[in-house]
Amino acid sequence: MDSRSVSNFELKAINAWDKRNFTRGIKSLFLEYCSNSTVHGIKYFGCKRRTLFEKIWWIATFLLSVCGCGRLIQNIYRKWEQTPVIVSFAEKSTPVWQIPFPAVTICPETKARSEYLNFSQTYFQMNDTWREDMANETFDRFRAVAQVCDAHILRGVSLNQTTDPYCVDMLRNVSMPLESALFFCKWRNDAGLCSEFFTETITEEGICFTFNSQSAGEMLRLDELHSDYEYISEKRQSPLWSLEKGYSENTDLDTYPVRVLGAGARAGLYVLLNLYERDTDFVCRGPVQGFKILLHTSSEYPQVSKQYYRVPLHQEVIISVKPQMITTSDGLRYYTPERRQCFFNHERHLKYFKVYTQQNCELECTTNYTLHKCGCVKFSMPRDDRTEVCGASKIDCYNDAEDELLEEDVKFIVDKSRDYRAKCNCLPACTSVQYDAEISQADLDWKSLFAAFRQSLGEQDGAQFARLTIYFKEAQFITSKRSELYGVTDFLANCGGLLGLFMGVSLLSLAELIYFCSIRPFTILRAYRAKRRESIVFFDPPPIIEKPKEF
Repeated sequence: MDSRSVSNFELKAINAWDKRNFTRGIKSLFLEYCSNSTVHGIKYFGCKRRTLFEKIWWIATFLLSVCGCGRLIQNIYRKWEQTPVIVSFAEKSTPVWQIPFPAVTICPETKARSEYLNFSQTYFQMNDTWREDMANETFDRFRAVAQVCDAHILRGVSLNQTTDPYCVDMLRNVSMPLESALFFCKWRNDAGLCSEFFTETITEEGICFTFNSQSAGEMLRLDELHSDYEYISEKRQSPLWSLEKGYSENTDLDTYPVRVLGAGARAGLYVLLNLYERDTDFVCRGPVQGFKILLHTSSEYPQVSKQYYRVPLHQEVIISVKPQMITTSDGLRYYTPERRQCFFNHERHLKYFKVYTQQNCELECTTNYTLHKCGCVKFSMPRDDRTEVCGASKIDCYNDAEDELLEEDVKFIVDKSRDYRAKCNCLPACTSVQYDAEISQADLDWKSLFAAFRQSLGEQDGAQFARLTIYFKEAQFITSKRSELYGVTDFLANCGGLLGLFMGVSLLSLAELIYFCSIRPFTILRAYRAKRRESIVFFDPPPIIEKPKEF
C-alpha cells in the first residue's frame, strides 16, 4: 500500500472526526492497520477488492490459527511452570577429596551390661512376680532400657511410667562404654584409640558412637534445646566446610570433617568391634547380635533405624562406599522452592537444626507430630525445656505416631489440608550427599589367630570380636545436577516460533499493534485539530475598519 492510500485513510478518519462520526473514524483506523500490518492474513480483512466470502474465509482461517497457536503456547507454559527443572549428570567427575568421608554411627545391639541390668531376668521377673519384689533402681533401669528394645515384647507388661526425665542418664549408666565396644581403630592407616575418632551420640537406638560428625553447636540450635543432656558430644569445629559450598579453597589436607585423598582400604576407616558374651541379651533385641552401622553426611543427625547395615559378631564386614551427590545450578536460585523442588539452607528454617537436610526436617516433623499425639517425645528427639520425655508406658504411643505420620501422604492424597506431613514441607536439600554401599563379609576366626600366635585370651576371655572396614570404592564419582529445563529465554523462543509459524508474528508485529491502538489515534486527533484551526482562519471575515468622518 503506497503513501497516498495511507493519506486517504488518514483523511477519511479526520473527516469522520470532523462530522462527529466516531464509528467511521475507528473503522478507517482499522482499515489502515489492516493495509499495513505485517501479521499474515490481516491485510485481506479490509481489502475492497475481496468478496465477502473471501473475507469470511480469511477471518476463519486467522481465528483457527490463533486458537491453535494459543493452545500450543498454553501447553508450553504449563510445562515451563510445572517441570522447569531437569536432573542430569554433571559435565565432569568429582574427586572424593572434595567431599567429607561419610559420618559413621555405630550402635551396639547389646543395650545394657549384665553387671548393671540383666534384662532377660528382670523381664521374666516382671511377668512371674509382682512389682514389689523388685528394687526401684532395677525397675527404673529396666524401663529405660525397654525404650530401646523391641516394642512387641513389652505388650501386656505393666510399666506405669508416663514420663521419664532421667531416661538418658539411665541408659548412659548401663550401656556399653565406647572404650569397650570399639576395641581398636585405624584411620588412613594410622592407628589410635577409638576415643580419638568417635564420640557419643544419642539416637533412637540408645547410646551410639559417631565418627566425623559436625559438633552440636554447628548442627543444632542449642538456644532452642533443653539443657538436661547433650545429643552430640563432638566438640571439633568445621569452619572451612559446609554442605552447600563444600571445602574452602584454602583448606588444609588435615581438616575437619576429615576426608580421604583416594580410594582403597588404606585410605579408609578400620574398626575392631567387641561385645562380651556375658552381656549378650536375646530377649531385648532378638536373635541377631552385633552392631548396626549408619553412613550419613556430617551435618545430618543420625537416625539409625531408618537405614542401616549389620555387622554380626565373629564376622568381618567390608563396606565399599560410592557417593551420590546432587547439586543445583545458580540459575535455579531465583525459582521458588516448589518449582525447583528443593530448599537452599537459608530458605527453610528449622526450629532445632541450623543445617537444613531432608532427614533433619523429617525428624523435626516426627517430633512435633509425636508431641501432638502423645503430649511428650522420645528421649532421642530434639525438644525444648517445656517438653517432657516419654516414659516406658508411652512406647506404643510414639511408635504409632510415627507410623501414622507415614500413612498421611496416602490417606489424604486428595485433601492435603489435613495432611500433617505435607505441612512439614520437607523437600530435599538443594545440595545433598548420600553414601551407597557394596558389602562383603566373611567369618572372623580370631580365636584361631590367637592360638596360632600362642597368645592367651587373658582379659579378653568372653570377648566376641567383629571387624569393620569402610572406604571409597573409586577415586572419582559422577555428580548429578539440577538445572533449567525451560528458562525464560527458552519459553520466549518457543512462543516466538509458534507465533511465527501460525501467524508470522514477531515482536515488531506486537509493537505495530500497540502503535495503532495508542500513538496513531492521537496523531490523527492532532491532525484533525490542525485542520480545524486552518478552517477557522480561512473562513473568518476580515475586520471592518470605520473611517473617521470629515467635518
